[in-house]
Amino acid sequence: MATTSLRREIEVTSPTRQRVMGILFLLLAAGIWLLFGRGTEGGLTTTFNLVPGGIDSNLPDWKLPTLATLNVLAMFSAFVGGVQLVRGFGRRTNLILAFVSGFFIFGFLTWAAAGNSLNLAGLLNTTLSKSVPITLGALSGVLCERAGVVNIAIEGMMLAAAMMASLVGSISGSLWIGLLAGVLTGALLGLVHAVLSIKYMTDQIISGTVINIFAGGITAFVSAKFMQSVQSLNDPGIFKPFEIPLLGKIPVLGPILFNNNLFVYAMFIFLIVLSVALFSTRWGLRLRSVGEHPKAADTLGINVFRTRYMAVLLGGMMAGFAGAYFTVGSVGRFDEFMTAGRGFIGLAAMIFGNWTPFGSFGASLLFGFADSLASKLAILGVNIPSQFLGMAPYIATMVVLAGVVGRGQMPAADGQPYVKE
Repeated sequence: MATTSLRREIEVTSPTRQRVMGILFLLLAAGIWLLFGRGTEGGLTTTFNLVPGGIDSNLPDWKLPTLATLNVLAMFSAFVGGVQLVRGFGRRTNLILAFVSGFFIFGFLTWAAAGNSLNLAGLLNTTLSKSVPITLGALSGVLCERAGVVNIAIEGMMLAAAMMASLVGSISGSLWIGLLAGVLTGALLGLVHAVLSIKYMTDQIISGTVINIFAGGITAFVSAKFMQSVQSLNDPGIFKPFEIPLLGKIPVLGPILFNNNLFVYAMFIFLIVLSVALFSTRWGLRLRSVGEHPKAADTLGINVFRTRYMAVLLGGMMAGFAGAYFTVGSVGRFDEFMTAGRGFIGLAAMIFGNWTPFGSFGASLLFGFADSLASKLAILGVNIPSQFLGMAPYIATMVVLAGVVGRGQMPAADGQPYVKE
């Protein structure tokens, strides 16, 4: 334990990383000034609306002088970069990076809406909504990989669950039965993945790929053959948003966080419960030990196979819940390949978040923000191709995985089948 703490302390305070982070802060400061501030005319005002659409509120708009705001953001980021180069921020470096990156993003929004208005609260609300399936997919990956099983079948589980939630919900006339069908579909595919990868020791990547291919094919067939031609089989409805009393009246954040549907509230509950369960309970310690050193866990009397089966089944149920979001939580119908790679993005968010629930949530917000920003900028008429905005979170992920934010700590036995001696 002492050796691990010392290694982390050395890594955080190493002179090389201190210089790299300082240079990065200065580059972000230069980017704010060169990309946004230098070509901005004086006298322009940026207006941010602080109330999401469809919500009644007397909260005034936030009006900022565009050029002055950009200059302040650039100077403060440069000051922070200088401090980082001279003395560093120690363990708070990643937190400072988050703030400086936030300044860069806010500078971009200020520049994009110069002389115009942007519904900032609406952007944040859409970001949260789009991050829901990604976060749930990432939590599915956390459950599986913390136990040592790689699960790239999350995409297929989500897609199949989305179809079953819509189909069963339409036939039964109950959103809750449709949701249950989606969760059970994820659990069934999780069981298939568990049997193949744990009992028969099939390569876990191949097993996951097979499930993805199967889910893509079967959902496309059922959709084209039945659901598209018989509309009554593809009309389950959606869970309506409901406001939490008192909390929903909090200015700005209230309508964003506390006026949502079942899936958003469930996501926050899962984040808290899973974080506590993994890192503060005996159950979580045993699950993580199976993913770190299964032989040692087996020696101590922990049933490695049962623990891994349980983790993959729970991960499949989480992926099924994520898939049901697309139909009974968002769109209200099923379309072919409607998950659009969100399961794979969830895996990227899991790695970005260092295999932790709240870290994965933060990474999911980044992906959701980039997704929602593209549509907002199209409305503003900003001359930036949406493809470049879509690349931003992936570039950030590569930067993080390259070690700028810190080395990821993947489970030591992740992807390795266990053979009981």
